[in-house]
Amino acid sequence: MRFLPCKWRWISLFRPSFQACCPLYSATAPAPKYYFDEVEIEKKEIDFNRLFLVCKKVHLAKRLHALLVVSGKVQSIFLSAKLINLYAFLGDVSFARRTFDQIQAKDVYTWNSMISAYARIGHFHEAVDCFHEFMSTSILQPDYYTFPPVIRACGNLDDGKKIHCLALKLGFECDVFIAASLIHFYSRFGFVNLARNLFDSLMIRDIGTWNAMISGFCLNGKVVEALEVFDEMRFKSVNMDSVTFSSLLPICAQLDDIISGVLIHVYAIKLGLEFDLFVCNALINMYAKFGELGSAETIFNQIEAKDIVSWNSLIAAFEQNKEPVVALGLYKKMHATGAVPDLLTLVSLASVAAELGNFLSSRSIHGFVTRKGWFLQDVVIGNAIIDMYAKLGYIDSARKVFEELPVKDVVSWNTLITGYSQNGLANEAIDVYHSMNDYSDAVPNQGTWVSILTAYSQIGALKQGMKTHGLLIKNFLYFDIFVGTCLIDMYGKCGRLADALSLFYEIPHKSSVSWNSIISCHGVHGYGLRAVELFREMQTEGVKPDHITFVSLLSACSHSGLVDEGQWCFQLMGELYGIRPSLKHYGCMVDLFGRAGHLEKAYDFVKTMPIRPDASVWGALLGACRIHENVELARTVSDHLLEVESKNVGYYVLLSNIYAKLGQWDGVDEVRSLARDRGLRKTPGWSSIEIDKKIDVFYTGNRTHPRCEEIYDELRDLTAKMKSLGYVANYNFVLQDVEDDEKENILISHSERLAMAFGIISTPPKTTLQIFKNLRVCGDCHNATKFISKITEREIIVRDSNRFHHFKDGVCSCGDYW
Repeated sequence: MRFLPCKWRWISLFRPSFQACCPLYSATAPAPKYYFDEVEIEKKEIDFNRLFLVCKKVHLAKRLHALLVVSGKVQSIFLSAKLINLYAFLGDVSFARRTFDQIQAKDVYTWNSMISAYARIGHFHEAVDCFHEFMSTSILQPDYYTFPPVIRACGNLDDGKKIHCLALKLGFECDVFIAASLIHFYSRFGFVNLARNLFDSLMIRDIGTWNAMISGFCLNGKVVEALEVFDEMRFKSVNMDSVTFSSLLPICAQLDDIISGVLIHVYAIKLGLEFDLFVCNALINMYAKFGELGSAETIFNQIEAKDIVSWNSLIAAFEQNKEPVVALGLYKKMHATGAVPDLLTLVSLASVAAELGNFLSSRSIHGFVTRKGWFLQDVVIGNAIIDMYAKLGYIDSARKVFEELPVKDVVSWNTLITGYSQNGLANEAIDVYHSMNDYSDAVPNQGTWVSILTAYSQIGALKQGMKTHGLLIKNFLYFDIFVGTCLIDMYGKCGRLADALSLFYEIPHKSSVSWNSIISCHGVHGYGLRAVELFREMQTEGVKPDHITFVSLLSACSHSGLVDEGQWCFQLMGELYGIRPSLKHYGCMVDLFGRAGHLEKAYDFVKTMPIRPDASVWGALLGACRIHENVELARTVSDHLLEVESKNVGYYVLLSNIYAKLGQWDGVDEVRSLARDRGLRKTPGWSSIEIDKKIDVFYTGNRTHPRCEEIYDELRDLTAKMKSLGYVANYNFVLQDVEDDEKENILISHSERLAMAFGIISTPPKTTLQIFKNLRVCGDCHNATKFISKITEREIIVRDSNRFHHFKDGVCSCGDYW
């Protein structure tokens, strides 16, 4: 009886859980003798099965283990196997293995438990090793429960095929559990045809095998084939479950087929699964992808026991459909119900904070994630925080979070590259890309190429973009629709419109994304009529335009002065395609009317808009006032503009330029003083040119370049030749009240002329020059460049903040309309 105190001690340690599952144990009454009397234990068994159910922590599992030891039950194969599964479920596979090793007479069930434990916790290599140990050391034969976990754990095709052969050898070829595991296995490695052959060979199929086949097709992007399996299930009257519908509904969004989604929803209702939690969550996600937020919210409200996935699905639905205020309100409701946010909740909230431009909320989210230690658990939340800071414009904070991540995946690198590009820091984005190439764990993927090509297009790094194109051809990736579209955009924005168009016609399965890109490229090059022709061609091919298509079209019409065509497109957008105009569309229409000189019509259009005009709309009208020198309307527009956007220095500069162009220097001083009082600084103008794979950047008045003297000598020489051909400097574009000779020196030192002169002295005669400018090219430089193109017999391509200008033989492609 000397062991009795030990028994009593372990029962006492286990008191809370033990009391809950044993009605004979009371906290107030002394424990009955038969719980620690060796003789009486045989008469009254402790309900260990119920004790297993209440063990939610590893330390409780260890107490239960000790109780099994002192009660002499640890050698029970059934209880020991349950103990192995319990340790595995709680994430402590080492204790599971120690328990397994202490079992003297292992049966198949015990081996299956250990293999399954390894597989469940993600130790796949150990699971396969345990299976081989079982086959080599035991005289027992595996059963049909042995194969599913070990098949799931196979890390390469050869191991899986060997286990498949063993299953066939042992006569398990018709077992539905093993078949479903093999279908998953072959699909995981991309051999979906083998999976389909195996599926077709089955004499008996249960719902698990049907679901495995649907999942396999989805995993390999064969969404049409997945729906065909669904139709086959309906034809054969197979009873579907929640897994079937949860797998099928995301397919509809991929196919952009809401009709199929609604039919699947109806079928779920027919089978009585419309209130199933998994089906409801999948339906919320599906309707959200189509922008049907009302339907998504209705389904959410009908869920009686909402879980965190339900809340996350609806919050993400509103966040992804640009309804950040509603998404934030849902989070507050979720918090009020006592639901605890998880990683995915915070990922959506980070995007909401970025959309709202709320820096304080972003700091709160960052602090919450840091306190929880989630950066160490999942790189996804780290990537979301980087993206949040980048979208808010705090790129230094984004970089700091990136550097602090313990593990960086390819998405981390892509997010930072994209963040720099979005903030106009293309050179920094390219530097990060080069650093990524030195990081062995990050292999560039589709997102990387999309991000870096965007950066190249911003600064006109044509040579580097062409080098990347070569890599993509080598790796057979340039036919990817998104990568191909970015290549089109890169060539178009680097002035190679013919190459962009040629590549466009090579891309198979063109979606609206690639059409939008090629239409936009023609628009910024000033080929508005060709952009409209491409749109008609898009309609003929049956590709449905989206809201971005019409932004590109209206912008193209605006740059080319196509007022009638622009009005036709605006009308068509709503009447034929049911697209509600956004502020971008209204801004394009105002720009269209304003550039064409219809200022009053543009102003009336703004006043009759059904939504409140934003800074982009008023800014477009103010820009038109500058072009047509209407200072009275400019004053009115600027009052509205500075009311909705008082911190954008560009609008102050625009208004100041209007006054300066008319020689109203008091107005110039007033606007500059107002901007200065608000702590705003003008963005410095710069131009860049790529010579011998090196990009040189010039700022206005720059004298730090190694070839500075040669550049200014060339400019003085060009100016003299231009004057002999009739060039007269337009001092209206000098925004300073200085003497005329000083004004001429200021014009000569504009950044685009410095870049142009450098290109002339650095390249052979008649070489095409390509200049990139961050601001709108001034009227005098535009006129001067026409003369320079004629004098030097060169084609000079200038891309400013609005569009491309192709100068050749003294003429510009814009027709002086920009």
